[in-house]
Amino acid sequence: MPGPLAHLTVLDLSRVLAGPWCTQLLADLGATVIKVERPGAGDDTRAWGPPYLKDAEGRDTTEAAYYLACNRGKRSVAIDFTTPDGQRLVRGLARGADVLVENYKVGGLAKVGLDYASLAAANPRLVYCSITGFGQTGPYADRAGYDFIVQGMSGFMSVTGEADGEPGGGPQKAGIAITDLMTGMYAAVAIQAALAHRDRTGEGQHVDCCLMDSAVAMMAVMDMNYLVTGRAPGRIGNAHPNIVPYQTFACADGHIVLAVGNDGQFARFCEAAGRAAWAADPRFAKNADRVRHRSTLVPMIAEVVGTRSRRDWLAALEPLGVPCGPINTLDQVFADPHVVAHAMRRDLDHPLAGRVPQVGIPVGMSATPPGSRETPPLLGQHTREVLRERLGIDEAEIARLVAARVVGVRD
Repeated sequence: MPGPLAHLTVLDLSRVLAGPWCTQLLADLGATVIKVERPGAGDDTRAWGPPYLKDAEGRDTTEAAYYLACNRGKRSVAIDFTTPDGQRLVRGLARGADVLVENYKVGGLAKVGLDYASLAAANPRLVYCSITGFGQTGPYADRAGYDFIVQGMSGFMSVTGEADGEPGGGPQKAGIAITDLMTGMYAAVAIQAALAHRDRTGEGQHVDCCLMDSAVAMMAVMDMNYLVTGRAPGRIGNAHPNIVPYQTFACADGHIVLAVGNDGQFARFCEAAGRAAWAADPRFAKNADRVRHRSTLVPMIAEVVGTRSRRDWLAALEPLGVPCGPINTLDQVFADPHVVAHAMRRDLDHPLAGRVPQVGIPVGMSATPPGSRETPPLLGQHTREVLRERLGIDEAEIARLVAARVVGVRD
């Protein structure tokens, strides 16, 4: 069944993560995504390995796991748009596109006539999304944006990690490139909003998304804690600033997350822990009291939790409705029966490896279920067919472009 965005064509001039994450989501929802890459090199992430995908004999292919994470469902066209011929090809593709996504430095594509103003003149219905580190305006607009740097600048690392003075204390980045990923998600939402406006008015527009704004916005409750009080929150490790107990605890054989969200849950936890008196103690009876007496209560809980296994705690707390869960490694995640039931791993056919593992789509839709059967493409895999189908270019002209190194093909 066609996906809900099957009527759309997206021209993807982005590379690395934020832009490709956005366009992969659009592809998962059914859009035709044409990924334009540099001939001979392609997206930077194709070389960001190891690890690389293995072939049937266990040898490394050319496809890095990083690239495979964010390019599913796309068609790869290798075009050198630093050349006049390459610019002409991309402009032709843009005339037939609904959406263009790019993540070049501010003003970079204007130098080759592929900026919003130039392309919108020929296709006023185009939704053109620019993804940068710091946006199209402002004092930092010309800076290159990197996820790690933005995690620091946005305040994210000021609230992530153990407190100063604690073992391992100090600022900590997330284990994933979270500002890249969130920017890609915000961009996908903004693009669809712009398309809704276009459907009503016939007018496209320029969408401006950046890592810095996305990172500041995703601080959410931490933002409001500061804005309401005027006090910048600090790092408290895995604890929650507003709820206690709401953090990790070490069991006899591993760790669990205990996420007690209200006083009733706390009373039931105390019962399961054999410490019913805690729930009646005026220091701990209400959440506000527990927050005030965090330094007293948390060590008491930690001592009790450490006496029993992870399995014992989960078995005791889950029937009582006390929110808790294990801290899993990724091998445990993909073996988890719930993750298996939701098909969060989906293997696809691959021309070099036979099969390639992919992560499932984390969205269910009853009428138009999302999902892609197309593997992340090889570099230039679709150059010939896209130039033929979209631009009407014949084989002789394609051969000339290949010989001139304007395009690359995968034969």
